[in-house]
Amino acid sequence: MRFIDEAVISLKAGKGGHGCVSFRREKFIPRGGPNGGDGGDGGSVILRASPRMLSLYDFRLRRHYEAENGQPGMGSQMHGRNGEHLYLELPVGTLVFAITPDGGERLMADLSVPEEEVVIVQGGQGGKGNEHFKSATMRTPRFAQPGEPGEEIKVRLELKILADAGLLGLPNAGKSTFITNISAARPKIAPYPFTTLQPNLGVMLDDDNYDHRLTVADIPGLIEGAHAGAGLGHQFLKHIERTRFLVHILSIEDVSLDAPWAGFELINEELALFAPDLKERRQIEVINKIDLADPELLAALRARAAKDRREVYFISALTGEGVEDVAEAMWRLFDGLGNHDPLVRFKEHPNLVAEDLDEEVSGSAADDDIDDEDDFSGIEVIWTRE
Repeated sequence: MRFIDEAVISLKAGKGGHGCVSFRREKFIPRGGPNGGDGGDGGSVILRASPRMLSLYDFRLRRHYEAENGQPGMGSQMHGRNGEHLYLELPVGTLVFAITPDGGERLMADLSVPEEEVVIVQGGQGGKGNEHFKSATMRTPRFAQPGEPGEEIKVRLELKILADAGLLGLPNAGKSTFITNISAARPKIAPYPFTTLQPNLGVMLDDDNYDHRLTVADIPGLIEGAHAGAGLGHQFLKHIERTRFLVHILSIEDVSLDAPWAGFELINEELALFAPDLKERRQIEVINKIDLADPELLAALRARAAKDRREVYFISALTGEGVEDVAEAMWRLFDGLGNHDPLVRFKEHPNLVAEDLDEEVSGSAADDDIDDEDDFSGIEVIWTRE
C-alpha cells in the first residue's frame, strides 16, 4: 500500500426526516385528532482513530462521504427511523483541519489516542409531526415541521506519524540498516541516496517484558534547505514533530577531522528553521559505517568527541558493532522521558461546527419547547389539504 499522509475530503451528515401530517380515522371515533409522528434524526459522520490504519491512501480514492438520512414520520404516531451514523477510520496521529470559506484552515481534531472518536458533522434533527401542534384553539393542525438539513464541511486530513524515536540524518547514512537491526522492520536498502522515500515504522521489544515497547520511525534523508522544501523537504519533516526523542545518524563518509560534527549541525539547523522546538528535542548522536574507516581516523574521532564532551556512539549497522549500545541508550532515554506531545490537543471536541460551513443552515425548525400553544411564529410549516 502506498504511504499517503494528506487528503482532502467532503463530509455530509444525513438530513432529518419530515414530520407527518395525519389524523386519526376510526369507526365510532369522530374527530380523532392529529396523530402524525416525528421524523427520524439524520446520521452523523464520526471519525475514529484506528491502530490498524497506516496511511490515508483510501481517502485519495474516495473523497465524498455522506451519512444516512432520517426517515419521515408516519401516521398513528409512528416516528421515522434515525439515520445510521457513518464511521470513518483514520490512522492514529491524524490531524483534521476544517477548510473555511475564505480558504483558511482551522484545527478541529487531533486523533492521537487509539479508538478515539470525534463527531465532525452532526446529523439534522427530525421534524415534529402535527400531533405536537394541537391545542384548544387549534384542534386540527394541518402542518408539520420539515427535517433539518445535515451539516456539511470540507476537511483536510494530515497524518503525522506517532513514534517514540525518530531516525534522521543525511541521505545514505544507514538509517534503514540500523532499524532492521533493532526491530523487525524490513525497509528497502541500497547503496545510493534517497533509498527511503517514505517513513518506515519499527518496534523494539523489551526481552523481559513484551508489553514494554519503543516505536521507531525511519525518516527519509534530509539535506540542506529541507525546511524550504529541498529534497524530500518538509513533506516528511513534519513526522519528526511527533517523536519524543531523535536518533541522529551520520555516516563516517561525511565526517572530516576539520569539522567532524558539521553533519549533525547542518540537520539541526534545518530542524530549528522548520520548527524551533525541534532544536531542543533530546538526541542520541551516532556515527555509522565505522567498518569503512581507518583505525587512526576512528581513534581520532573518539578522542575529539571526548575533548568536546560530546556523547557520540560509533557503530556499524552492517556488522552490528555498537548497535546494542545505541539500543540501550534509546531504552534509557525512553524510560526517563515523560510523555511529549508537541501539538496542543483538544480536551473537548465540539460536535457542532456550523460556523465553519460554507453555507449557513437555513429552513431549520425550532428546537425549543413551545411555551405559548397558540404562538407558532418562526416555525416553517408544510401545509397540506385534508
